[in-house]
Amino acid sequence: MIIALHSVLREGMEAEYDREHRSVWPDLADSLRRAGIDDWRIWRSGRNLFHLVETSDFDGAMSSLAGDPVNERWQRHINTIVDHFEIGPHGQALPFIWSLAEQTRTTS
Repeated sequence: MIIALHSVLREGMEAEYDREHRSVWPDLADSLRRAGIDDWRIWRSGRNLFHLVETSDFDGAMSSLAGDPVNERWQRHINTIVDHFEIGPHGQALPFIWSLAEQTRTTS
């Protein structure tokens, strides 16, 4: 499954965020993999960050990461740069709306 997320940087932290993500800590990448995250991609538009997380169990991965010391250290660090994640009425994940590929696959 692919989960979409949206977060917002603190004002003026765009360059710092980009620098931090040129290569995240190797032990953090290992923690993400162990938690069941296959891929995590991020796009930035100004202060807005758009994430696509590929995992078979997003809630399970987040629960696993919640107690991971490397992730906790990363969260303390990155929270000096990221202001917040947008949380909607159904939680953190953005609701899926539409896919060209899916629509054309079902109508052809």
